Amino acid sequence: MTRTIITPAVPPGSALAELKQWLGITINADDAPLRALLASALETAESFTGSMLLEQTCEERLPSHACWQALGTRPVQAIVAVDQVDGDGTRTLLDADRYEIDLRADGTGALRIRFPRAGRIAVRFVAGLAPEWDGLPEALRHGVVRLAAHQHREREGSGAAPLPPASVVALWRPWRRLRLA
Repeated sequence: MTRTIITPAVPPGSALAELKQWLGITINADDAPLRALLASALETAESFTGSMLLEQTCEERLPSHACWQALGTRPVQAIVAVDQVDGDGTRTLLDADRYEIDLRADGTGALRIRFPRAGRIAVRFVAGLAPEWDGLPEALRHGVVRLAAHQHREREGSGAAPLPPASVVALWRPWRRLRLA
């Protein structure tokens, strides 16, 4: 799977306000680094849970064949378009009657091509648990804020640990997607 985020989620001002409140910061001088910490904490939460938290428009490239193929990103809210990508990179938008879509209850987006051609397909879709920060479940939101705060506090010490602190993991664990091999 090759995923490209076309329209990235940007933590809104309310997320920054929550982080500043948690840290007891009242000035705006550190807003840019705090926003970067929030973005990093969101990425860590997504890696830990296996789910994209805030809705984003993405694209994945898959082989062009007639079998059902699942997208690697979850939860998929909508598949927007499918392009045929030829060997030379030429893209052709496929008509809706050339493919089938299955949005599954577990958040998996799957599709299959009817009459595949050689090459690959590029699937554009919207994925994420919530369209905006305030729509995220409280535990996920609070874990992101706590991780960003933890990294802010550790910035001048020995540096933040490579894993989220146990208090953050406890908040995210119910949302973690595990696969049985």
